[in-house]
Amino acid sequence: MEGKMSLYYDDAGDYLEIFIENSSPTYGEDIGDDITLFKKEETGEVVGIGVLNFRKRSKSLNDIKLNLPFNINFSALKV
Repeated sequence: MEGKMSLYYDDAGDYLEIFIENSSPTYGEDIGDDITLFKKEETGEVVGIGVLNFRKRSKSLNDIKLNLPFNINFSALKV
């Protein structure tokens, strides 16, 4: 994954979306427990995630811990 990260939270719908910008067109794949992975149509690469009922999963928005259904390797990032 490469690009700027985009975060969107809908308070009324309690929905968090995290995307790598400029990653469209995409499709969503529901993987259960109110989690949707967004993938590039051409490659199937994961470029985003949607979390329904996000606030219910976090005790405090100041200390957010979220179990993602994939691993992120920050050591592979180039700055």
